Amino acid sequence: MEGESFGNCNCAYGCPCQFEDLPTHGHCRGFEVLRIERGHFAETRLDGLLVALLYAWPGPIFEGRGELQAVIDERADADQRAALERVLHGGETAEAATHWWVFRAMSDVVHPTLYRPIELELDIDARRARATIPGVLTGEGRPIMPPHSDGEHRVRIQIPGGIEFETAEIGSATSRSGTDSAISLDLTDSYGQFNRLHHNGEGVVHG
Repeated sequence: MEGESFGNCNCAYGCPCQFEDLPTHGHCRGFEVLRIERGHFAETRLDGLLVALLYAWPGPIFEGRGELQAVIDERADADQRAALERVLHGGETAEAATHWWVFRAMSDVVHPTLYRPIELELDIDARRARATIPGVLTGEGRPIMPPHSDGEHRVRIQIPGGIEFETAEIGSATSRSGTDSAISLDLTDSYGQFNRLHHNGEGVVHG
């Protein structure tokens, strides 16, 4: 699967998890929305569909005891729904090869998948995004604004051997969950991530 992704978690702009450090506030909570430009699961095409994953852990991700909930584009047919749910839950993936595999392995609770319309407006280079899932999620991303001057701050995180992305633009994001979400989100001006995602069953496709 290849496409554009926007995410928001409760950590500070640097997100210590990306540096193998402990989360800013001791716990982790957030979401990711992905627009699949090109993708397939065996013979099932996934082009043009959107998915989201909401998650929460009471401590660092690697300590487990987390929970997650997948949301799949309501336009997906039965085969596409089954394929996307399997991938988002880490199935058909080499051990620890993607963040989705790790998220599932570190979660004791997997809430029922939701099927909803998903809207995503995203400009990665500009660090701007808007995500909407009725009854489930609203999220907005923007550039980091320095407190000491006018203008926008631009910073990237690059992880050549990462399990989620090679390069991500970092910004500020704010999100709220809706009444239909099993995961509660109420985040304001915390870590925003804007990146291209390219995965297969062996992990991130690099280069």
